[in-house]
Amino acid sequence: MYDFIDRPVTDLDNGGRFIVWAARSWVKAVGERRCPAHGIAPAFAKWNLLSGLQPFLAMMALFNRHGLQNFEFCGLQCNHVSEHEAIIVSLVCGLQDGDPVSVRHTLDLLVAEEAIGDLIAALDMLDKAMYAAGIRPGRGTADVATIDTEAKKSRR
Repeated sequence: MYDFIDRPVTDLDNGGRFIVWAARSWVKAVGERRCPAHGIAPAFAKWNLLSGLQPFLAMMALFNRHGLQNFEFCGLQCNHVSEHEAIIVSLVCGLQDGDPVSVRHTLDLLVAEEAIGDLIAALDMLDKAMYAAGIRPGRGTADVATIDTEAKKSRR
């Protein structure tokens, strides 16, 4: 989580940015009483990630229904990664790191026991779909050229 929290979203790679955007969009849609799948499915399709849509929706619903605390997400235009956004990206990275025990321990602190197995399965399927689509999030930063280009755009 500390690899991502309070960092600019633009420092994340495409996978990290995608997860943050999708989570924020899901929260916004639910808050507006709209179907979150309808709003985010086109982006999943654009990134060749439709196989990750259902696991992502399941993951967010499980966090929402079984969370031991209120998860907080930033608005779509915010350029900083919130604590819960960072945790979600870290959980996906934790599975990549081959550290399911750490993922399990983190989930123990976040959700009710009955949701943990389903959450691990959803996170695993999401990670596999992101890997297949070529946008698996990593703990490193986005490449310097991408960051420089985006920084120049924001100064205009």
